Amino acid sequence: MRLDYALYGLAAVFFLITAVSLVMLTEQPNERNLWVVTTAVLGLLFIGLGYYQRPKAKVEAQPAVPPPPKEERVEAAIAPAPEPTITPPSAAPTIELTQVKGIGEKRAAQLKAIGINSVNELAATSAENIAAQLKISPKIVEKWIAGAKELVK
Repeated sequence: MRLDYALYGLAAVFFLITAVSLVMLTEQPNERNLWVVTTAVLGLLFIGLGYYQRPKAKVEAQPAVPPPPKEERVEAAIAPAPEPTITPPSAAPTIELTQVKGIGEKRAAQLKAIGINSVNELAATSAENIAAQLKISPKIVEKWIAGAKELVK
């Protein structure tokens, strides 16, 4: 049985004693007042304790994601892009970062700002390094890297 239910039950018992003392102790008003006040206060106390002991709502176990940086911070962090290299037609096409599950346009821009321009580069880097630069959880980056490795296969 949950503790909060037991405390609510105990509060109900005290409120029942309060009602009985109001009805039964009519000949001695001072004693009745003492019983009524005492049992009512104890009932309220146990309701408060029950509320305090209730189970907390379970939240999905997701790491806290910081708010996305302002656009001006992303633009300031983006270094000038190197000259694009022309790949020969026989070279494998590069896969966009946004094709990795969990990476959107903004996150792809942040990854490109730190020098990761393709899924191949993402699959070859360490999660701790990226997580430290983006100030996010390494677990998220590990999922990205696993997704990138799946895409590269």
